[in-house]
Amino acid sequence: MKENIVKEKSELFAVRIIKLYKYLCDAKKEFVLSNQLLRSGTSIGANIAESKFAASKNDFISKLQIALKECSETEYWLRLLYSTNYINNKEYQSIISDCSELMKLLIAITRSVKKK
Repeated sequence: MKENIVKEKSELFAVRIIKLYKYLCDAKKEFVLSNQLLRSGTSIGANIAESKFAASKNDFISKLQIALKECSETEYWLRLLYSTNYINNKEYQSIISDCSELMKLLIAITRSVKKK
C-alpha cells in the first residue's frame, strides 16, 4: 500500500517540478539550476516506477535508495533556488514540504523491506 502512495505522490511531485521548471525558464530566465532540479525531481518517480519490476529484494531496495538520493538532491536545488530568490518563501515551503514527505515515505519503505 505504501508503494502505491509513494508512486502517486512522486508523480504529482514530478508534475510540480515540471511546472516549476517551466516557470523558472519562462518568467525568471533561469536555466542552470532549474535544469538540475528537473532532472533530479523527475528521477524520483522514475526510480520508484522501475522498482516495480525489480529483479530481487536487493534490486528493489537499490531503486528506492536511488530515488531517495534524488529526493535529497532535489531538496538541495530547491534550497538554492530559494536562497537566490528565484522562488519565494511560500513557493519554497509548499514544494519542500512535498519533497520532505517523499523522503520520509522512501525511508520508511526501505527500512520496512530491509527488515523482512
